[in-house]
Amino acid sequence: MSIVDNRKATHDYFIEERYEAGLVLEGWEVKAIRAGHVQLKESYVIVRDGEIWIINMHISPLPTASTHIHPNSTRTRKLLLKAEEISKLIGKVEQRGYTLVPLNLHYKNGRIKLDFGLGRGKKQHDKRDTARDKDWQREKERIMKHDTRNKKSD
Repeated sequence: MSIVDNRKATHDYFIEERYEAGLVLEGWEVKAIRAGHVQLKESYVIVRDGEIWIINMHISPLPTASTHIHPNSTRTRKLLLKAEEISKLIGKVEQRGYTLVPLNLHYKNGRIKLDFGLGRGKKQHDKRDTARDKDWQREKERIMKHDTRNKKSD
């Protein structure tokens, strides 16, 4: 079940591979995510010291957060992956110029997971091509739907 999607990711990047990772979260963060107080729009994934981190994922603290905790809503959070996946990602990101882009946050077996993709940035003309293709697909479906209605009435 999806919690939040990063719709801007597929607009700005060609996503070539998808990965799923666990997150290291604090208790108040889990409660806030379950309440839907999370945003992926400005966030990105980096590799630092052989580990994968997500930066700028904004989790707004609930007003009922306890008084002895001082929540940092955009702190850097560690992603949990297997060692071989991490080493494979490090090679692709450093050598081939790929970027790690967070795609969505979802539940899996009661745990919060992050889907992120290995992507390459789109140029402006690529974005226009993608938009044109989407418009054409939508138009084609509309025409097909219209044709099937006309045939039924015949």
